[in-house]
Amino acid sequence: MILPVLVFYVALLFTGPGVALGVAAAWVYGGVAWRLVRGDEAPGTLLLAAGTITVRVALTVATGNPIVFFLQPCLGVFCVSMGFLLTAPLRRPLIRRVVADLVPLPDHVTEHPRMRRFFVWQSVLWGCAQLLNAVLSLWLLLSQSLQTYLLVRTSAVAVLLGGAALVSVLSFRHCLRRLEARAPLTADAEPERA
Repeated sequence: MILPVLVFYVALLFTGPGVALGVAAAWVYGGVAWRLVRGDEAPGTLLLAAGTITVRVALTVATGNPIVFFLQPCLGVFCVSMGFLLTAPLRRPLIRRVVADLVPLPDHVTEHPRMRRFFVWQSVLWGCAQLLNAVLSLWLLLSQSLQTYLLVRTSAVAVLLGGAALVSVLSFRHCLRRLEARAPLTADAEPERA
């Protein structure tokens, strides 16, 4: 996520927005080409990035407005924040699926009331963090130069999301410790010794 922005910014410093768009797109296409030349399969996320940047560059060229290039990610972040916030009160919030992708846990752990409260709290935390990210990004995009937008947004988002990630990891560890202290985490109610 950071490298294409950095590549765009460096190209913008030495050229103009049009060339910077081309360089950013070439960076992503180069990643796909590099994997194919090496005989590796290009990951789906990289192919999605290539498709997304193609549409973003085409829309930017068609409108002649470089702000359009950065508008789509702002709107995407806003949608992600709404996904977290709107699913927070549900039995299986979106954040639970994200956690399951990162840390596979048995059903008896994820169904525990303490873990369900943890998922609600994490949904609200990440929903608010991403909403703040979207609002800040949009405000910077519409009120500042592209150079200022890129520098300030990248730094602010790194701090914001890094802080949210730290809080999440510490909260997760605390929640698991509390679960283990109150009741064993194994399905047969016997504690596992490591």
